[in-house]
Amino acid sequence: MTAPEIVVFDLGKVLVDFDYMRAARAIAAHGTVSPEAINQLINQSPLLTRYELGKMSDKEFFNEVRLATGFQGDFEEFAPLFGDIFSAMPPMIELHAQLQKSGIPTYVFSNTNGLAVAHIRRTFPFFSLFDDYIFSFEHGVMKPDAGLYEVVERKSKRRGEQILYIDDRPENVAAGAARGWRVILQESPEKTIEEIGKMGLLERNQQ
Repeated sequence: MTAPEIVVFDLGKVLVDFDYMRAARAIAAHGTVSPEAINQLINQSPLLTRYELGKMSDKEFFNEVRLATGFQGDFEEFAPLFGDIFSAMPPMIELHAQLQKSGIPTYVFSNTNGLAVAHIRRTFPFFSLFDDYIFSFEHGVMKPDAGLYEVVERKSKRRGEQILYIDDRPENVAAGAARGWRVILQESPEKTIEEIGKMGLLERNQQ
């Protein structure tokens, strides 16, 4: 079996970890409801889904949160508080650097939103080094819907086993496997790196 030609990374829990309670506590400090209530509002909620499907602008999302939480501040104050939920996963960032050295194109493929992407771009220099980005909010469709996977194939001009896809959610990995992609369900960075090593993708920069 030939090695994949590109590597497609999910973002949250694959390249960066996240904790919505960080944002909930920060927003609650400027509002009228508890961090727990705010977490329910913004963490994998119907409101967040609408936002990550691109059905709301950044400021429309802010206005919804402001009304629900009594947030006492403007959009410019809210944006960094909402975005500051991420922390680096150094082994995966190093893996990406090694793949780059090997000359392998890499892509970010994520259900996410504009405020999160803007914060990650500002905070994590490695994020600017991918060949392309496929975000749910820009295409109006979310994983595991086939439509977003088709965007990856169209942008990368690869299909089937030419694509290696890494994600932490079984349903998203299953949707990639159904298209013939090579897939890794991320359980830990160490296991992911071991699997990629078996495929020979990290050897090219040693030749």
